[in-house]
Amino acid sequence: MKMTFCSIISIFALLSCGSPNSGTTAAAMTAVEVITEDALIEWDKVIHDFGDISVEDGPVCCSFTLTNLSDKPIAVYEVVSSCGCTGVSWTKEPIQKGKSGTITATYKNEDGPNAFDKTLTVYISGIKKPVILRIRGVVHEKKKSLNQLYGEQRLGDFGMKKRAFEAPVLRQGLKVSTTADVANLGKVPLSVSFADISPNLSITVSPNPIPAGSTAVMTFTISADRNLWGRNSYSAVPVLGGRKTGEVISVSAVTQENFSQLSKEEKASAPWPMFTTSTFEFGTVRRGRVIKGEFVVDNRGKAPLHFFKADTETPSLTVTLPADTPPSGKAKVAFSLDTSALPAGETVIMASLVTNSPLRPVVNLFVAGFLE
Repeated sequence: MKMTFCSIISIFALLSCGSPNSGTTAAAMTAVEVITEDALIEWDKVIHDFGDISVEDGPVCCSFTLTNLSDKPIAVYEVVSSCGCTGVSWTKEPIQKGKSGTITATYKNEDGPNAFDKTLTVYISGIKKPVILRIRGVVHEKKKSLNQLYGEQRLGDFGMKKRAFEAPVLRQGLKVSTTADVANLGKVPLSVSFADISPNLSITVSPNPIPAGSTAVMTFTISADRNLWGRNSYSAVPVLGGRKTGEVISVSAVTQENFSQLSKEEKASAPWPMFTTSTFEFGTVRRGRVIKGEFVVDNRGKAPLHFFKADTETPSLTVTLPADTPPSGKAKVAFSLDTSALPAGETVIMASLVTNSPLRPVVNLFVAGFLE
């Protein structure tokens, strides 16, 4: 078989890529997603974060695993990278019921020091919309020490880049996970556990104890709870070497309804919220004034419309949700904006409403104007 120079380079990249040898752990932000049209698929993750790597690490790669939960075979028939800097390969044969396939991405790491965030668009039989996977990381010119990378938010010898984390969207009935690299900045192994953990949250660190001068992966896993909707924050207190630190780390996630098991007929019979406007403009007012207003919603679906929760960008904006709205009915979403704590100038504040509509699971409304 005749091989071109480019094909030889591609094969070499696939063979030589791996976890970067840069003192950091290639972390995978996981999000177990179940997607259904005619097929049912479970992913081990939809985002992979390589963390901090250096130019000299060369190509790095990762794999995404999908499991077929359907009653019939599925096939990955195309994966399109957003950039020529990323090569892809995938399982070509049909994936039988209960079996798994993989998609492997290789970031060539040829663009010099910069942050990268690339997408892979995956086309799968039985699913109308393609699945979007992401790889990302930060490339440095030279390797950095663990203290340079993880020292800013350290708790004793426990190094972190930050103390507040964000998980992907959480669907009811499922779990979602996100990971972060952490480090032991000390000279002896460090055991890590957690106290005062929020309900529905679990945290693990691997390896644990963390070897001296090494890294580990901290994994947050959040279980959905039908008493919790919209954005919620979950927290825990690290316990290092058996000693409780007293400092809090947190992870937040947005919980939405899970419509994956609905048939086409059930989706067609679901509620459908339509607002007369998505932006309330209050004009120019003096700071300190309390602005009250409302948005009108029309339920054009065939089932009652329910709002689970309204999240706002600031406590200055409060939203009052209506009772369930019957099909063909109208309702009002009232709000109150206290401008006394807001800065002068142009103001745009968003409220996110979580609904029981598969067509519009989240509705974003805006209150805008100018404060003088």
